Amino acid sequence: MVLAANAQEVKWMSWDEAAKLSQTDATPKKVFIDIYTDWCGWCKKMDKDTFQDPQVAAYMAKNYYMVKMDGEGKEPIEYQGKTFKFVKSGRSGYHEFAAALMQGNMSYPTTVFLDENLKMLSPVPGYQKADAFLQIAKYFGDNIYKDKDWQTYAGGSK
Repeated sequence: MVLAANAQEVKWMSWDEAAKLSQTDATPKKVFIDIYTDWCGWCKKMDKDTFQDPQVAAYMAKNYYMVKMDGEGKEPIEYQGKTFKFVKSGRSGYHEFAAALMQGNMSYPTTVFLDENLKMLSPVPGYQKADAFLQIAKYFGDNIYKDKDWQTYAGGSK
């Protein structure tokens, strides 16, 4: 039996692992966070169609630490000296860190891009097809955001 990793397999890690790598790697990568919930159908579709796309998977592995985060997760998360926790609300609840990353717009899926110093670049709400997602990922991953606004970049690449 061959246990070689499938080229399209995304290696997800926890927030703690990504935060630690961003401080210990000689050349840290940016951080990408996929905020999902177990009940979100579009989240599952994005997992299957977008993140398993070979081009997306290869680009993301090279340029980002990939974090998968349950927007309703129960484990506390440390970020910039603050502990974020689960908040019970209605029949379920939400995680304070997810709410902070999504800037209060609790919609799933939301993907979040952070720079090498774990500073917010942008949350991107909603399902993204592979091509559109790759365009966004490259905008941040290739540092295009430092020189061009999104409209100029997105409009100029069609």
